[in-house]
Amino acid sequence: MPRLFQAYVMVDWSAASKPTTGADSIWIGVLKRNVRFQFAFESHNPATRKDAEALIDKILADLAKRGDRALLGLDFPLGFPRGAAAALKLTEKTPARAPWDAAMAFVTAEIKDKADNTNNRFQVAAKMNRLMTGEAFPFWGCPARDEQTTLNPKRPREHGATDLPEFRHADLALKGPQSPWKLFYQGSVGGQALTGIPVVARLKAARADRMRLWPFETGWKDLSAADLDGVEVVAAEIYPSLVLAKAPPGEIKDALQVRAIAEHFAALDEREKLGAAFGPKPDQAAFADAVASEEGWILGA
Repeated sequence: MPRLFQAYVMVDWSAASKPTTGADSIWIGVLKRNVRFQFAFESHNPATRKDAEALIDKILADLAKRGDRALLGLDFPLGFPRGAAAALKLTEKTPARAPWDAAMAFVTAEIKDKADNTNNRFQVAAKMNRLMTGEAFPFWGCPARDEQTTLNPKRPREHGATDLPEFRHADLALKGPQSPWKLFYQGSVGGQALTGIPVVARLKAARADRMRLWPFETGWKDLSAADLDGVEVVAAEIYPSLVLAKAPPGEIKDALQVRAIAEHFAALDEREKLGAAFGPKPDQAAFADAVASEEGWILGA
């Protein structure tokens, strides 16, 4: 049985507001076959999101020319907790669009991310809070200078029974992931999502059906090679800490993690077990609709 993928491109994202390299910056790991048809790993550490987007686009294009299907792993959510699109009234305005698609289009239109990494993610989050709840909730976390009526530096309150959920189902399936509403400080998943989703949308737009977003466009199900006929790229959310890897002296943890997670998925693929990782476990059927239509899932959770 053939591999699902011939290359594994793993991305550790960053919402940094200035160019940065090294620890806590963007790392792109690529595991692909070399001229001797042996898997070899290479890593890249672009200083800005614009450079990262251009590099990812080129990597995927080069792999497609080789005839290699790529798994593109991204360490940020591709969707928001269930109910977010409805709270933004996106499903009301564009009823033909799935919630994940409407939310992705909204964020892509709103986010302005310049070549030097300056961006308006705090302003966009404040606008989303205003549209969703009219208060500084559920998004939270920002520098004092970016505080607004509808965005606080600290979390204003706990989530109640009638509020949008603090976590997606995928976040609760693993120990460690932060809330997608957290915009700032360590583990600012919300900031990474707001700056990363537009990049995914543009990569997707350039490839149309040759790129599929999992689980939204593939279904939340086990995948086979037949399911991916004609597909060059499958983009999936990943959680690099899923694989335990301790950095040796002198190696940056982020660089090690993209290599470890790429090797992990390649090994599963070699053993014909990666396809099953794209589907739910039996006890997850109750929330399958929310996952496939709006929230997304973390590959391997």
